Amino acid sequence: KEGRLSQTTDCHLSIPAIASTRAVDPAVARSAVSVLNSVFGLPAFRGAQLEIVQHVTEGGSCLVLMPTGGGKSLCYQLPSLLRKGCGIVISPLIALMRDQVAGLLEAGVKAAVLNSTLSWDEASAVEQRLLAGDLDLLYIAPERLLTPRCLAMLTRAQLALFAIDEAHCVSQWGHDFRPEYIGLSVLAERFPNVPRIALTATADELTR
Repeated sequence: KEGRLSQTTDCHLSIPAIASTRAVDPAVARSAVSVLNSVFGLPAFRGAQLEIVQHVTEGGSCLVLMPTGGGKSLCYQLPSLLRKGCGIVISPLIALMRDQVAGLLEAGVKAAVLNSTLSWDEASAVEQRLLAGDLDLLYIAPERLLTPRCLAMLTRAQLALFAIDEAHCVSQWGHDFRPEYIGLSVLAERFPNVPRIALTATADELTR
């Protein structure tokens, strides 16, 4: 169901098969707040962040529409730390990947990127860390993720979730359209038990 979750933030959350007014589980909330404080240095969640974090942490998939600066990244970074395995973040923006990974590393989170800026040796080292369970978050470009080699590697790793950033790139009518985003439907087919969270600042009804 889809609905406005907070009167104080312009955030919409689309979650299949649950009501948008679902109560927050106290145990999940305590763990989430603890990580929020200790890792990210933030005092409290904003708007619908806690509800989103709980839903994904418990294995649910959802679409999050949140304005730029609203804290979308926490909605997948935090569940990645609360769930077993590595969170896979799909992003088309190499500069954003680099900046987010730098911030995560500074916070003590084991994060890495896998994109065209890496040499073969560097990429192989990242892949080995993933398979060894030595990463909390891995940022991957969509065109690399869809390669047979990468998909095969992911089937051998323990995955916490898939986060699809800039999800509006799926729209064939938008100026940010990326054809690779259409192919991301393979994630639901090949990894049906791994939660997926798609995030964007804007999307019309058809794109949603």
